[in-house]
Amino acid sequence: MVNFPKKTRTHCTKCNTHTTHAISQYKAGKASVFVQGKRRYDRKQAGFGGQTKPVFRKKVKMTKKIVLKYKCKGCSYVRQHTLKRCKHFELGAKKNL
Repeated sequence: MVNFPKKTRTHCTKCNTHTTHAISQYKAGKASVFVQGKRRYDRKQAGFGGQTKPVFRKKVKMTKKIVLKYKCKGCSYVRQHTLKRCKHFELGAKKNL
């Protein structure tokens, strides 16, 4: 299990100093209906003929890589940092000694 604090002091590339950063976990946004690939897929699916593109069913990976967002308190600059794969991730939980 990986445990990270909600705040940390680290280097900000925009301020060029060590400042307090708020840490949050990255979450993918809602998929847009108007992107080119989705429009193309919907056009191809329309009408008779069933499923036209292959549906991926061979999922191999059990976990996803954890992506953290570091937001600077001074200038509100946000940078992302990728961690290794883990099954359980906690943000700001108490340490068990």
